Amino acid sequence: MKAWGIAFIITAGLSGPAQAATCGNTSAGFPAWIEQFKKEAARAGISDRTLNSAFKNVRYATKTISLDRNQRSFKLSFEQFMQKRGAPTIVSRGKKLKQQYSRLFSAIERKYGVPAGPLIAIWGMESGFGRFTGNQHTMSAVATLAYDCRRSAFFTEQLYAQLQLIQKGWISPDFKGAAHGEIGQTQFLPANVIRFGVNGDGSGGINLGTPADALASTANFLRGHGWRAGAGYQPGEPNFRAIQGWNAAGVYQKAIASIGAEIDGG
Repeated sequence: MKAWGIAFIITAGLSGPAQAATCGNTSAGFPAWIEQFKKEAARAGISDRTLNSAFKNVRYATKTISLDRNQRSFKLSFEQFMQKRGAPTIVSRGKKLKQQYSRLFSAIERKYGVPAGPLIAIWGMESGFGRFTGNQHTMSAVATLAYDCRRSAFFTEQLYAQLQLIQKGWISPDFKGAAHGEIGQTQFLPANVIRFGVNGDGSGGINLGTPADALASTANFLRGHGWRAGAGYQPGEPNFRAIQGWNAAGVYQKAIASIGAEIDGG
């Protein structure tokens, strides 16, 4: 993954115009939607060069739609979800990584107030500690979800963020990530790269494919969602709300809190 900077913010005007393109629930209208969206994106400040390169290889992402419609693991009981996600393995491996990266986690906690446990829990569940960060064409995934009626407005914002990342040269048009367009070792959506991406190793750039930047950015995300240094993060405690900001599924939130507590020794 290419090193990134974060010297800009998505302007407020970008998310509005694109919503005029008509969404659809089948692949039939996708090519026409792209052409309409490109016109609106150009009016919103995305260059023709960026649009042409970004959409050159975009295809309707059937796999993304299938996964979006069938997120069955979030409907499991807590015990079933923990078993499916391999929680004991994440805890065991996570404790070793906490020692291996002790200086990094100490620095992150000093700066952002977030301890190692929940960061490692997210890292393990999202990418198996960086072993698999995705093999899907992210432009196709995000464009398909922006076109799809189920969450069109949300993913239209993500699509504009993705185009900004491409326009600035921070990722390539054919960048590979997860099925919903997530990026890096803790799986940031494009807009969150812009809002919360930070450098964690002093290199000067931002590369969410590295543990340092991914973990520091995740801590920054949690702080941005109300994390308070020293407060608890179990259900009912102050910092659990920040964990809720990470993922909307209750079973996922509880898993982060539970795995994190075991790693932190609580």
